[in-house]
Amino acid sequence: MNRKFRELFFPTLMVSIAGNFAVLVDAFFISMFMGSMYLSVVQSIEPLVSFINVLYWLIGLGGSIICTMAKAEFDEKKGNSYFTISIIGVTIIGLIITITAIIFQGQFVQLLCHSEQLKPLVTQYFYFYALGIAFNCYMTSLAYFIKTDGFIKMEFRAFLICNGVNIIMDIVLMKFLNLGISGAAMATTLGIIVAAIYITSYFFKSDRRLKFIKIRLSETIGYFADVCKAGFSVSSIPLYRTIRLVLLNALIAGILGELGLAAFNMCYNTLFLLEIFALGTSQSILPIAAAYNKEEDYDGVDYVTKRSLKIIAFGTVFSALFIIFPQIILLIFNVSNPAHIPTIINVIRIFSVSFIAFSVNNLYLFYAESVQYNKLGNMITLLQGLVFPVLFAFIFTYIWGAEGFWISLVMAEFATLLFIFIYSKIKIRKSNEYSGFFLIKKHKGTSVFQYTIEGNVEDAVKLSENIQESFNDERLSVLVSMAIEDMLSI
Repeated sequence: MNRKFRELFFPTLMVSIAGNFAVLVDAFFISMFMGSMYLSVVQSIEPLVSFINVLYWLIGLGGSIICTMAKAEFDEKKGNSYFTISIIGVTIIGLIITITAIIFQGQFVQLLCHSEQLKPLVTQYFYFYALGIAFNCYMTSLAYFIKTDGFIKMEFRAFLICNGVNIIMDIVLMKFLNLGISGAAMATTLGIIVAAIYITSYFFKSDRRLKFIKIRLSETIGYFADVCKAGFSVSSIPLYRTIRLVLLNALIAGILGELGLAAFNMCYNTLFLLEIFALGTSQSILPIAAAYNKEEDYDGVDYVTKRSLKIIAFGTVFSALFIIFPQIILLIFNVSNPAHIPTIINVIRIFSVSFIAFSVNNLYLFYAESVQYNKLGNMITLLQGLVFPVLFAFIFTYIWGAEGFWISLVMAEFATLLFIFIYSKIKIRKSNEYSGFFLIKKHKGTSVFQYTIEGNVEDAVKLSENIQESFNDERLSVLVSMAIEDMLSI
């Protein structure tokens, strides 16, 4: 069990690092070459970035989930149909958004940016970022599918190439060619395009199992609806984030202007550092907890959740580090203006308190999905992603101004954690079927015999002996022992 957790955790962690590293790299180089206040431009674009996440989580991740289910049922045609409709569909939608964004660029910028001073810079960044949207949708969605097909290293390399090109082009375009904020967006788009070209090599692999096939027009809508249904739950996370960012960006920009947006962006970038470990752990728990829960091995589920919590506790290290030494963030994002330093230090210290609650909430969200607590998972997503942050932001800002805005971000995470705790207590009180914070099901009045072996002959013999000692019925113990020996010999 321990080995299986490590087997899934480290590849997922590497992909999580690769996926989130791009955000940190852009912020780092923009603040280095142009100044920390230019992060306000990136923060203005964040709602669009989050909306693009909705697309490839809804169609790409949703399609990969339902495709895997079809393949598990040995329905190759249906699995390939989901693959075809997902990749082609998300690419076409990405192209439509790219064309629409370029044609109606002014209207998009008006919605995203509430500062007349920032609009010219936001327009430059927006244009070059929009050019890569279709490639981003295609590359990320295909990455989800090839992971389910066993090409985990190719998925990791694709994200690695994307980040590598991004870093090199950031330096070339921003430092040597002096293209400013446009260069940052160009570097991001070029990284995505090169990664998209690389990941297309999957179609030339002889051992791949996913293929494009012809689909009847009458079946297209049905397949696409299935894909969207499968992906809606997870895609609601970036959907709520998109709405939240539009509202909170407008609120903090109205109070602190560029400084507020830049500080807000630094908060989210420090959160990405933690999210690397939080998402790596949370996504690793999905297949293991789902498998144990399906087999009614609730002790196995309990083990995985406790092991995950220990890793998630690493978030307290980040909290303590940034509370005691907020100057680390000032150094990373090149904050040198004496007038801005006190404000940003205060913001970082307040926001860092939320890290542990954020980590546990995200772990619980993915856990709820893996054991099919869908109603609870949807409630957590809505409360953490939209209701609590927006509600507390407007209430606390009205009472305490800018300080209230930063406190509201912390309160939103702890309010979500409190909701989960109260929900668990109420559920346990109503039913004896569950136990603990994670609502792990109990074995229904039956005795459970558990034994872990390495799969060698010596351990198999010891297991057989233990079984015979554990059962009072000699005939039953022999039959069970023989059955297990047969299973181990397969």
